Amino acid sequence: MRDIMGMMGKVKEMQAKMEQMQAEIAELTAEGKAGGGLVTVIISGKGELKSLKIDPSLFKEDDVEILEDLIVAAHKDAKDKAEAIAAEKTKALTAGLPIPPGFKLPF
Repeated sequence: MRDIMGMMGKVKEMQAKMEQMQAEIAELTAEGKAGGGLVTVIISGKGELKSLKIDPSLFKEDDVEILEDLIVAAHKDAKDKAEAIAAEKTKALTAGLPIPPGFKLPF
């Protein structure tokens, strides 16, 4: 019976740490760049677009498709970076738990 109570206490402690980590991830930002820095995107840890900077040299009529592609690429770069940071935070929190590789926790 004591083992169950101890395990329940650890589960509650882990849940509190997960909630804290989720809040930290939501507050982090990641910057992605494309086109050698011509397009820069900043997103939140949840993937929300916070900022978009475009070099004025890209504002030419015939470069619209290039600009669109660079925006998408910069967003992907930022999202990949945010996911990597979140994965590191999760890895540190769940150290020792038998969680399969690539498994994403619900956040």
